[in-house]
Amino acid sequence: MMQQAIGLGTALLLATSLASAAERPQTMDEMWKIIEAQQAQLDAMKKMLEERAEVPAARGEGHKTPETDTEVAQTQQKTEEEVAELKHKTDVLTEAVESMRTALVLPDKKELKSSYGLGPAASKVYQVDQGLSIGGYGEVNYQALVADKGSKNDNADLERLVLYFGYKFNDSIILNSEIEFEHSSTSKSGSVSVEMMALDFLIDPLVNIRAGLTLTPMGFINLVHEPPFYFGNNRPEVERRIIPSTWRNIGGGLFGQITPDVNYTMYAVTGLNAEGFSSAGIRGGRQKGSKALAEDWAFVGRLDYTPMAVPGLVFGASSYLGNSGQDQVDANVFTQLYEAHMEWKYYGFETRVLGAWGHVADAATLSALKGETIGSSNYGVYAEVAYDILPLIFAGTSQYLAPFFRYEKYDTIATAPNGYADDLFYDQDIFQVGFNYKPIPEVVIKLDYRNRNAKEGTVPDEVNIGFGFIF
Repeated sequence: MMQQAIGLGTALLLATSLASAAERPQTMDEMWKIIEAQQAQLDAMKKMLEERAEVPAARGEGHKTPETDTEVAQTQQKTEEEVAELKHKTDVLTEAVESMRTALVLPDKKELKSSYGLGPAASKVYQVDQGLSIGGYGEVNYQALVADKGSKNDNADLERLVLYFGYKFNDSIILNSEIEFEHSSTSKSGSVSVEMMALDFLIDPLVNIRAGLTLTPMGFINLVHEPPFYFGNNRPEVERRIIPSTWRNIGGGLFGQITPDVNYTMYAVTGLNAEGFSSAGIRGGRQKGSKALAEDWAFVGRLDYTPMAVPGLVFGASSYLGNSGQDQVDANVFTQLYEAHMEWKYYGFETRVLGAWGHVADAATLSALKGETIGSSNYGVYAEVAYDILPLIFAGTSQYLAPFFRYEKYDTIATAPNGYADDLFYDQDIFQVGFNYKPIPEVVIKLDYRNRNAKEGTVPDEVNIGFGFIF
């Protein structure tokens, strides 16, 4: 009887191990079948344990055996040890079954880190074994205008609430999506939109496939835009005006790791719509995947180099090339955008530098159509530096307090087409100073002062206060 029980227990442990390693359930129905089978086996084990535990008691009720008292005591002790061991195995299996019951519904808390070029909250799905992953972020800001306000007012805004829903079908096929609620209500220039929805087909570290509504892999903010990971309450204007973040397109392509130090991304995507271009730049040409015109397509590619010899250092560059006419204007409007970036994080020190330059063909045709000057070329650059001072005050603290300074320069009409005048309002210098405070890594409180100077016209200074979070 004992040999049968031990054999059954061993077989169950081996079966459980093999199932977890090589036969992971693919559907909820398969999960329940495994649970029911394991529960039946657990009941059989418990019955055998009870029967074996009754044997010593039965022998003590007048049954004659050739065993001496010492032998009986040794046998009883051995039996108790074997029973205890089998009970332990039963408990382990029971716990495993309960874990399997909830694994697809309540994913474990995972470390927030970037994967495959996406932000930490959006990357949670890559860390689960299978099933559903939920993440998100949000931010609330208050803005007080100073100096010459003009027609603007102080304002408070629930800037955005974003939910990430991911589903890991198996180790090779993963769905990731991002749903954004902007400005709290659709009745006051707010919106609800899908900012990302893509399927990843993970084939090899060198070559993987992504298709769907994808984030354009340019700059810092377009890919990682959760509030704890950039300074100030406002995203850099260069990464709004020149690189029109958040920028997404329907398309697909390849991404992967050429070497452990070098990552790449390349997509074919629906092009911009030049009808939305203006003196303020190409931002209005984003189609956002909403019944996007697909007469013209574009190519976008990116390389990032993270030298292992210098921890925390990243160099990268990206480019976008494609027509933007979309049969809406009598011109191809070939649009180019190039950017290069550098980031270095060393202990408490952090710095970023980014530069971008763009060119719009047929800008004179567009300017005539729109009745305003569309820049033939545009550019922007910014640099920022920050340092976490809290460890200098409280050694060993896990909290974070980093004063920062950022300088930006951008011009959406760096070159005006022949016959059209420049609009110097869109040639601006921006100085920004403030701090980010994180009581925990997932929550940030921000305060900053932003001074904006246009070569022509007035832009009021701002005091910005807000908070953000990820989960």
